[in-house]
Amino acid sequence: MIKLALAQINTRLGDVEANLEKHLALVEQAHAGGADLLVFPELSLTGYVLQDLAPMVSHHPNDDDPVFRPLLQASQKLDLMVGFVEEDTRNRFFISAAYLSRGQVLHVHRKVYLPTYGLFDEGRFFAWGDSVQAFDTRFGRVGMLICEDFWHASPPYLLWLDGADIFLLHSASPGRGLGADDQLETARWVDHINRAYASLFTSFVIHTNRVGYEDGLHFWGSAAVYDPNGEVLGRGPYDEEALTFVEIDLNQLHRTRARLPLLRDERTALVQREMSRILAGRGSASGR
Repeated sequence: MIKLALAQINTRLGDVEANLEKHLALVEQAHAGGADLLVFPELSLTGYVLQDLAPMVSHHPNDDDPVFRPLLQASQKLDLMVGFVEEDTRNRFFISAAYLSRGQVLHVHRKVYLPTYGLFDEGRFFAWGDSVQAFDTRFGRVGMLICEDFWHASPPYLLWLDGADIFLLHSASPGRGLGADDQLETARWVDHINRAYASLFTSFVIHTNRVGYEDGLHFWGSAAVYDPNGEVLGRGPYDEEALTFVEIDLNQLHRTRARLPLLRDERTALVQREMSRILAGRGSASGR
């Protein structure tokens, strides 16, 4: 069993110090509640609508960094997934997520898909990530994705093929549209695709979204955990800060995959061959 803590928080735009204090306070709260892993939303250390602030709030995920040093110390108590602006050695800036465990940075994921349409403007201020990889933790093999990444089918599929049994998805998703039952259309769609990924990939899907208002955007929260059958194991509230505890039983992977061997039957060589054909621009198959 793994006890998760999902921290849907309202960050202060550009105030990394205040956001760090909130992170460390929630670490103590989650640890007191027996959590093994604490998951924060996208850009949890910085706020979302950064634009030209990005260079001023960027950090390096290592023990020499004044923000990551206390977070790495805190990860001795429980594992952490945090969102931040990362600056690389060539002074490019990325929307990134770091997984911290027992004083070490196990993995950093850089957001691959940067929405630059409608109310989004990420491509003007950030560089694109160019890697989607799973990684090993003390709980098994894990994959991380950031918001727009999991609105595309390929990143979770690649993580699945790379051995991820636990998908950690975090977002700063603004609410848009209302359905007939007054539920946000954004929230409904995110719930649909998370259920679909959990079911299609017979894996655990863990999603944390931020809350609050920032520069006219409304973030709706409602963190959720889905089991390999696509069932919701726990959900946080809408529109308020909350720390939601959910337990997952990794033995459910065995039970679901014995019944539904989608992973066993996946034809990766066929996918590789057909993708090569499509990218080469050779048109449709001959049918042979």
